Amino acid sequence: MKKILSRQKIGLILVKEYLGASNSSEFERQLTDAIVKNHCPILFLSLKGVESLDSRKLMALVSAKKLATLLQRRLIICSVSPTIQIIFELSQLDRVFEISEEPEFV
Repeated sequence: MKKILSRQKIGLILVKEYLGASNSSEFERQLTDAIVKNHCPILFLSLKGVESLDSRKLMALVSAKKLATLLQRRLIICSVSPTIQIIFELSQLDRVFEISEEPEFV
C-alpha cells in the first residue's frame, strides 16, 4: 500500500513597516485580521527588516499566538534579526514562540 503525502497550505504574513510605539494598536489589529482571514494551518510571520520591538508589540505578538492557537493554526515567527532575537531571549518569549529561518518559498 502506498502512503500518500498531502501538502498543507502555508500562509505568510509580512511585517513591512517600522514597529514604533505610535502604531501599536494598528499593528495588533492588522495582525489579528491577517490571522483570522488566512485559513492556512501554518502561518509564517516574517519580521524581516524589523530592528526594534517595544513591549506593546511583544504583547500584540503574544495575543496573535493565542489567537492562532485558538483557531488551531501554527504561528511561526521567521526572518528574525539578531537584535530581535535578543529581545525574544531576554523576555523569554523564545520559549513561547516557534522561531525559524526564512522559509524557502519567500
